[in-house]
Amino acid sequence: MGGVQIVTTIGAFAITAVAVFLVVRAVRSMLAVIRLGQPDPTRTGNKGERLKVMLAETVGHTRMLKWTAVGVAHWFVMVGFILLSSLVLEAYWEVVTPTGELPIIGHWGVFGVVTEWVGVLGIPAILYLMAIRLMNRPNRPGRRSRFAGSTMWQGYFVEWVVLLVLVMGMLIRGFKAANGHLPYPVWAAPVSHGLGEILPASAAAVSIIAMIKIAVSMIWVIVISLNLTMGVAWHRFAAFFNIFFKRSGTERPALGALKPMVDSTGQPLNFEEADPEKDLFGVAQVEQFTWKGLLDFTTCTECGRCQSQCPAWNTAKPLSPKLLITSLRDHAYAKAPYLLADESHRDLDVLALARAESERPLIGGADLNGVIDPDVLWSCTTCGACVEQCPVDIEHVDHIVDMRRYQVMIESSFPAEAGVMLRNLENKGNPWGAPPNTREDWTKGLDFAVPRVAEGAEFEYLFWVGCAGAFEDKAKKTTRAVATLLNEAGVQFAILGNNETCTGDPARRIGNEFVYQMLAQQNVETLKEAGVLKIVATCPHCFNAIGNEYKQLGLEVEVVHHTELLAHLVKTGKLTPVRPVDGGLTYHDPCYLGRHNRVFTPPREVLGAALGEQPIREMQRTMERSFCCGAGGARMWMEERIGKRINVERTEEAVATGAATIAVGCPFCSTMITDGVNTVGSGEKVEVVDVATVLLRSIKPEATAAPAAAE
Repeated sequence: MGGVQIVTTIGAFAITAVAVFLVVRAVRSMLAVIRLGQPDPTRTGNKGERLKVMLAETVGHTRMLKWTAVGVAHWFVMVGFILLSSLVLEAYWEVVTPTGELPIIGHWGVFGVVTEWVGVLGIPAILYLMAIRLMNRPNRPGRRSRFAGSTMWQGYFVEWVVLLVLVMGMLIRGFKAANGHLPYPVWAAPVSHGLGEILPASAAAVSIIAMIKIAVSMIWVIVISLNLTMGVAWHRFAAFFNIFFKRSGTERPALGALKPMVDSTGQPLNFEEADPEKDLFGVAQVEQFTWKGLLDFTTCTECGRCQSQCPAWNTAKPLSPKLLITSLRDHAYAKAPYLLADESHRDLDVLALARAESERPLIGGADLNGVIDPDVLWSCTTCGACVEQCPVDIEHVDHIVDMRRYQVMIESSFPAEAGVMLRNLENKGNPWGAPPNTREDWTKGLDFAVPRVAEGAEFEYLFWVGCAGAFEDKAKKTTRAVATLLNEAGVQFAILGNNETCTGDPARRIGNEFVYQMLAQQNVETLKEAGVLKIVATCPHCFNAIGNEYKQLGLEVEVVHHTELLAHLVKTGKLTPVRPVDGGLTYHDPCYLGRHNRVFTPPREVLGAALGEQPIREMQRTMERSFCCGAGGARMWMEERIGKRINVERTEEAVATGAATIAVGCPFCSTMITDGVNTVGSGEKVEVVDVATVLLRSIKPEATAAPAAAE
C-alpha cells in the first residue's frame, strides 16, 4: 500500500464512519415518528400479493412509465442507484489498492456488462431528468410547473450526486483499463476499455477517484441524515415500504371506497358504541393519522405529479396535494420531539420550537397559524387524480376526508351552504330536499309500465335511480332514456321507487360519516330484504357507494354502470343504432366512473356504435387523466369562490374539440358542464347529454328529437 492509498483509505473509512453513525440515528428517529401514528391492522395481509405489486411498481416501474420518457429515464437512475451501489462498495477495495475488486462477483463478466450499461445509460438518463427540472422551474407563470413549492435545492443536490457517482464510476473503470487491471473483456465493458485508450495509466488515479466517489456518496448520506424531511432522497428507501403497505394491497391505487372511520385499535368504528372522548372522530392532530399516513408523508418525493393533475391547483385554488402532504410531513417531524419526550420532562427538555409546533391547530387560517388552511381542505373534489398519479402510492384523498371528518362532526366547521345539503339528507333522504314521495314521478308519461319491487315484480336488475335521477330535471331525462332502452332490449328490471333513499355519498365525502352510515344502513337493509343480486345505476357516485363502500357494511351485490349494461346490449344485438349522430361528439370521463372504478371503454363503445364511422373527438385530458367537472367531494353543494371555476375549465376543453355534442355518464357532470357551456357562451351551439340519450336518439330518432342544449 503506497502513500496515496494510505491517505485515501483513511479518508474513505473516516467519512463512512460519520455517515453510518448519522444515518442509523436518522432511521431510528424516522421510525419513531412513524410509530407515533395510530394502528392500522389492515396493511399486512396477503403479503405475497403485496410483494408482487411492490416489485411490479418499483422494478417494473408500472406507474412511472405512464410518463414514458421520464419513466424510462427514472428507471435507469433507480436501477443505477441500486445496482451501482455495489460499485460504491467496490470502491472500498479500490482505495486500498488500485487493482481491488468485489470478492466473488468482481471479475464476473455478466456483472461487468450489466453494470457497464446501467452506468453508461444512467448518465444521459440523469441529465435528462436534470433538464426536465430546469425546464420546469417554479418561476414559470400560471402554475405550470409541477415543482412549484418543492424544495428545489434538494432535487438539484440529489441529481448532481447521482451524476457525479456515475461519472466517477466510469472514470475508475477507465483508469483500471488504462492500467491493464480491468477484469472484464472488451465485449463486457466496451466503453470502459474505450476510456482506457485515452486515459493515462495511473494507479494513484484509481484510488483517488474511488475516495472521491465514496466521499460524494457519504456526503449525500450525511446530508439526508440531517434532513429527515428530504423526501426527494428518502423516497428511494421508503417507497418500497409505502407501496407494500398500500391500502388495497393490489395494483389498484387507494380509490373507489373511502377508508372507513376506525376506533383507537384500528377497527371499524361502531357509532352506537363510540365515545367521542376516547375514540377518534376523524383527525385533529397529526399523530392521529395512522402510521401508514405518517409513512405517506415521509415518502413524498415532491415530484408534483399530483399537483400537475389537480383540478383545484389548475384553477388557481390554494389546494396542492403535494404541498398538503409536505406541510403535514414538516409539521409531524417538527412536532415529534415534543411528542417523543418523556411526559415529566417536556417543559424542561423539549425544544421551544417543538412545543410551539405542537400548539398549532391542524386546520386553521393564517390568523391561527394552522398547518392546513380551511380553503385548502375544502377545495378538494376527491376526484382522485392525485392518488392516480402518485408514483409512491400516497393516499391523499383518505387523509383529506379524515381531516374533514373531525371538522364536520366535532367542530361543526364547514362551508355554510353545505349545511343545507346535510339537513336535507337527514330530513328528506336526498340532498335537494325534495319530497321523498315524489321519487317515482319520473315514470309519468312513459309509454310502458315501470315495474316496482314493492309490487312483487320479477327482475334481473334493480334499477337504482339515485337522487339526481329522481329529482333533478335534466337527470330525469337520462333516467327515462335508460328505462326506455332497458325496456326496448327486453331486460327485466324494477325500481325501489319511494323506498329508495340517498346512498350517503355526499355526506361521506364532506366528512359526515354519521349521516352516511345512517343512510347506507337503511339502504343495505332495503336491498337485502328485496333479495337484490344485480344493480344498474346511472350515477357513478351511487355506483361507487353501493358497489364498493357498502361492502364495508356487509352488502355483496353486483353493480354495473348503465353504460356497461348498454354496451353489453349493443354487443349482443339487443339494441341496434340506426342513425349516426351528426355534428361530432366528445366524451367527458366522470371521475367516479373512470379513475375511481376504471370504467373507460364501455361508454366509448356505446358512443362508437351511435356515431357509426365517425371517431369520438377526445379531449386533451382523458381517461385516467380526465379533468374533474368540479362537483365531487360534495363540492356540488358548495360555492366556488376562489380562482377559475373548475367546470368552466373543463367545458372550454370540451368546446375546443369542435364537437356539437358533449356526452357524459354522470348527472353531476351533466349539470356542471351544462352550466359551463352556458357560461362560455356556447349554449346554442353545443349540447350536453348523457350517453344513454345519445344511444336512444340513434335507435329511436323520431321519438327523441330535442332542441340543442335542451337536456
